[in-house]
Amino acid sequence: MTDHATALPRTSARRSIDSFDPKGKRVFVRADFNVPTDDAGNITDDRRIRGALPTIESLISRGAAVVVASHFGRPAGTGYEAAESLKPVFVRLKELLAGKAEVLFAGQVPTDGASQAAVAALKPGQVLLLENLRFEKGEKKGDPAFAATLAGYADAYVNDAFGASHRADASMVALPRAMASRGAPALAGRLLEKELKFLGGALESPKRPFVAIVGGAKVSDKLLALSNLLDKVDMVIVGGAMAYTFLRAEGVSTGSSLVQPEMIDKARDILRAAQERGCTILLPIDHVCGRALAAGTETCEVVGGIPDGWMGLDIGPRSRDLFAEACLTAKQVVWNGPMGAFETAPFDVGTMTIARAVAEVTRTGAITIAGGGDTASALDIAHLADALTHVSTGGGASLEMLEGKRFESVDVLDPA
Repeated sequence: MTDHATALPRTSARRSIDSFDPKGKRVFVRADFNVPTDDAGNITDDRRIRGALPTIESLISRGAAVVVASHFGRPAGTGYEAAESLKPVFVRLKELLAGKAEVLFAGQVPTDGASQAAVAALKPGQVLLLENLRFEKGEKKGDPAFAATLAGYADAYVNDAFGASHRADASMVALPRAMASRGAPALAGRLLEKELKFLGGALESPKRPFVAIVGGAKVSDKLLALSNLLDKVDMVIVGGAMAYTFLRAEGVSTGSSLVQPEMIDKARDILRAAQERGCTILLPIDHVCGRALAAGTETCEVVGGIPDGWMGLDIGPRSRDLFAEACLTAKQVVWNGPMGAFETAPFDVGTMTIARAVAEVTRTGAITIAGGGDTASALDIAHLADALTHVSTGGGASLEMLEGKRFESVDVLDPA
C-alpha cells in the first residue's frame, strides 16, 4: 500500500462518464478484476467483474470501443505467466456481456504487438480485455514510459478500479496524468463513484446514531481506522481476535487467545481517547472458546476472562445480544471485519448474528456499509450481501478510506 495524505477523496469533485460523449472513441477502462480463484483456476467470486459492467455497458451503448485493463495476482513482472493470466476473467466477462458486446482478448503482455494490433482494430461496440498489467514491470513501478504507451491506446481514461485506487501503479496515476497532458478526459466510472459516495459520504456527513463494527485478527491492521473513527462515530463495536488485545489492556485474562503484546499500550490509548471524545466502545463480555482453531475441537463458553489453555474464537451469546441490540439503534453502520473465526463452525455464530442484525437495521431505513474481503465473504455465506445498502468491492481501499486517507488516483481525475 502506498502512503497518502489524510483527507477523504470526494467523488462529487470528479468528472463522471455521463459528462462525456464516447461515440466513435476508444475508451481505456481501468477495472479491478483481481478476483479470487480456486486451485483449478476457477473464479469463486465474480463480484468485482459484475461491478464494472455498468460502466462498460454505458460506454458501449453510447458508441464507444472499450479497452479494459486490470492487474491479477502477484506475477513477477517479467512477462507472461499462465497461472496469473486474465483468461478466466475474459471467459466470465464474455458470458456477462453476451448479447451486449463482443468481447476480445489478445496478447501475452499489455504492450506487445498482438495487443497493439488488437487495439488498433477495435471497433465501436467491441470490448478488448488486455492481459494482466502486472506482467510488465512498469505497472508496479508507476513507470511513465509504460503509462505513455497505454495512453496511446485510447481517447479517454476511466478509473473504475476502486479496489486498486489506494495504489500508485502506472495505470492508476501515471496513465491518467499522461492522457490529461494531451487534453484527453480522465473520468470516474460508475463503480468508483458508488464506492466513494457511500464510504466517503458515511464519514463526511453521517446519519446518527453512527455505529462502527470493527473486527479481524490484529489491532495493528485496524489501528489507523479506529483512531480516525473515534472522531466520527457514536459507538465502536470491537470483535474478532483483535478484541483480546483490548481486553488484555483492560486487565482481563485472555488465555491462549491471539494477543499482540506490542499493541496493548496502543489499545489503552484508543480506549482512553474514546472516553475523552464521548465515543462508546463495546468489547465482548463473553466468549466461545476452543482448545485450537480446528473443526471438531473441544469448545466452551465463558463469561469474563478466558482460562489458560483456551483461546477465544468467537463472541459469546451475551455479546451477540449486546452487539446486535447496539446495531439496531443505529441510523448508519459501517462494518469492517468478522467477529470470530467464521470460516470454522461453531465459531461462525457471532459473525452471522451481526450480519443478520445489520441486515435488519437496513430494513428500518438505516444506511449500512460493509468493507473488507472477510466481511463480504461472511455476508455471502449468510446470503445477506444484497440486504445491506452497500458492500464494497475494495478490501485495502475501503480500510484506507476508513483511515481517512486520500487517493492520488482519484485526485488526478478531471474535476467535475
